[in-house]
Amino acid sequence: MKTGFAIVGCGMISRFHAKAIAEIRGAKIVACYDAFTASADRFADEVGCKAYHELKEMLADPGVDIVTICTPSGAHMDPAVASANAGKHVVVEKPLEITLKRCDKIIDACRKNKVQLCTILPSRFSPANIALKAAIDEGRFGRLTLGDTFVKWWRTQEYYDSGGWRGTFAMDGGGAYMNQGIHNVDLLYWFMGEVVEVAAFTDTLAHERIEVEDVGAATVRFANGAVGVLEATTAAWPGLLKKTEIHGTTGSAIVEQDHILKWEFAKKSPKDKTVRARLMGDGKNTGGAADPSAIDHSGHRDQLKDFIKAIEKGTKPAIDGEEGRKSVELILAIYKSSWSGKVVKLPLKSDPKPPKKN
Repeated sequence: MKTGFAIVGCGMISRFHAKAIAEIRGAKIVACYDAFTASADRFADEVGCKAYHELKEMLADPGVDIVTICTPSGAHMDPAVASANAGKHVVVEKPLEITLKRCDKIIDACRKNKVQLCTILPSRFSPANIALKAAIDEGRFGRLTLGDTFVKWWRTQEYYDSGGWRGTFAMDGGGAYMNQGIHNVDLLYWFMGEVVEVAAFTDTLAHERIEVEDVGAATVRFANGAVGVLEATTAAWPGLLKKTEIHGTTGSAIVEQDHILKWEFAKKSPKDKTVRARLMGDGKNTGGAADPSAIDHSGHRDQLKDFIKAIEKGTKPAIDGEEGRKSVELILAIYKSSWSGKVVKLPLKSDPKPPKKN
């Protein structure tokens, strides 16, 4: 019996989900919906599924088991909650939503209806990042001291002009951090643990007609005492591969995109040679550093496979709603610090509001 997927929002990112689902044995896209009917019809023709012009009708389809939300970021909540209320399991593209209040409504709806929820953050499924996480959990770094991540990408003015929602707080939720940098924000949390305070600067330096930041730098303190830096930009031509650096008293590792640049520990392990042979070197995946359509879909595939397995076994998926909420909270804390000029402590008590324009 196949697991039936339905796609809500048939823009660019839906194509990556389609490619991922096509590579999962026993999974199939059976339906799609988009507020623009022509987009739904076009997507249905491409993947061979049924296009619905009313969300309620699609959610009544008994062949739909999982609904994947691929709408703009600030339009995730309504279809996600409706899907949960219809008894469907829910997958939401990153970010889970653009405010904590909206994230919590999705989480609560899924909990109330006893359906599973997954936030798409596929960088956790990269073999290099999995190896790094394992080394941290094994204590190979000793005491963690520094955790840094850098997303120095390039987006043209045409990119922001291509959709009315891009670069707006109402629908994009933020800029270089919320849209592009969120994958590495999530990774740093996964590697280093909870963040307790943040100090940040953000600005818009290279693009016009957008409300959100295209450059930012934040310093954080983790609950374990370590500190770190999170940089994110869409204003670094020609666009560099994203990078994460983890340091401790007995080890250092650097991951660039999906490959390891440095893997050194005071105490050697027989596994090190295998890790270096398999994961060191230059990769072909640019990760969307300059082209948002140039991302690899394998992480989506592996995460969706994990989600299907969680549904079948009744276990928790690798990245559920609560996990997805954490990167949103840290990004909102970065924004609050930048807007207020103050150090911000976590957890946040409420959603910060963007400053009013003069």
